Amino acid sequence: MRAMELRRAHAALRLVERDDPQAGPGQIVVRVHACGVCRTDLHVVDGELTHARSPLIPGHEVVGTVVSTGEGVIEFADGDRVGVPWLASTCGVCRYCRSGQENLCDAPQFTGYTVDGGYADLMVADSRYCFRLPDGFSDSELAPWMCAGLIGYRALRKAGDARRLGIYGFGAAAHIIAQLARHEGRETFAFTRAGDSTAQSFARELGAVWAGGSDEPAPVELDAAILLAPVGALVPKALRDVCKGGVVVCGGIHMSDIPQFPYEILWGERHVCSVANLTRRDAREFIELAQRVRVRTSVTPFPLAHANEALAALRAGAISGAAVLTVR
Repeated sequence: MRAMELRRAHAALRLVERDDPQAGPGQIVVRVHACGVCRTDLHVVDGELTHARSPLIPGHEVVGTVVSTGEGVIEFADGDRVGVPWLASTCGVCRYCRSGQENLCDAPQFTGYTVDGGYADLMVADSRYCFRLPDGFSDSELAPWMCAGLIGYRALRKAGDARRLGIYGFGAAAHIIAQLARHEGRETFAFTRAGDSTAQSFARELGAVWAGGSDEPAPVELDAAILLAPVGALVPKALRDVCKGGVVVCGGIHMSDIPQFPYEILWGERHVCSVANLTRRDAREFIELAQRVRVRTSVTPFPLAHANEALAALRAGAISGAAVLTVR
């Protein structure tokens, strides 16, 4: 099979030939049709996330069909369309797994980080952590659901019942959150890179009542803010934008250092929290909701062999919506 392989941080991915993977007990082999290019992939390639497998096939927003199943697999059969997310497996025995917080598992595995992912023709996955996907959506449309959608959904739930919602960084996750928020009757305020009129217009098309640069103050007091750009300086900015009792949700897996800020902008029972990974319950709830809302993803496709170009475009902020590798 073909695969885009990362040998070390800061290096370009290389197109290589590998042996086809085989399904072990509880596993499925998936023929990849589409794989989203996520900012987390950039963090891995750029060495900002340590302890990555080496060599590694990145990619954790995978849509494909089952081509073989291992012993004990009953959830899927050959030919089923499935989604493979970031959470590859959990230990099932730590206190977090036992309390319904498997996203905080002490010994997890992650697709495209600690196990090989979907920048390839084929991949192997634990069937218990894969999901059936609805009809009526293309493979490329569905691929960003597997991380941008799932993490976006978890971040939105962390925002509680906030009616005025600020979204900082308007990329793949944000353009899905905006659709869910509009469905729920929330007002969204989009903060983009300063002067990025394209992203601001895109946000307005998706229902944002206001869109401007992240260097601008919010036009009204916000009830909550979701930070998707990995920029620590946005934390004190968002704290200034939210009302008393408001929450600032940090939705990324990595962020630059948060600068020192005065206590007064935290006072008033404002609080800051992070979102870590996802649970399978998140996935089931999001897929059901996204199907009902008819969430649509704006996708820029790249052939598998052009994964480096896709990552560069994402790094440069040149993608409107999501970048997706089309593998089939």
